[in-house]
Amino acid sequence: MANRNPLLNGITDLLILDILSVEDSYAYEIEKTIQELSNQTLSIPLNTVYTAIYKLEREGYITEYSKLVGRKRTRIYYHLEDSGLDYVAELLENYHSLTSSVLATLDAIEHTKDNSSK
Repeated sequence: MANRNPLLNGITDLLILDILSVEDSYAYEIEKTIQELSNQTLSIPLNTVYTAIYKLEREGYITEYSKLVGRKRTRIYYHLEDSGLDYVAELLENYHSLTSSVLATLDAIEHTKDNSSK
């Protein structure tokens, strides 16, 4: 079943694009990189990774190419295009702005709770 959490889907796009900003990668490697870099706290199913990849490819942010690995096996790698680099910068800025606003709001709520209990 596909993940229907729009916030997680947006974060999935951000993580995929940011990983591809370092180097070209294939879907399974992207999934494992997210798990490893998050100390196993983020587990995004491979089908969710593929759904995001296909959407990002349709939008022109990434492209794919085949690479021979071994004698007869090919693997599909994904490459971040210039438009994807601009888009990931925009996503990062939006993410940082959103998270800092949420944290500030939560801190203010806690402060209000502390003051009202006195």
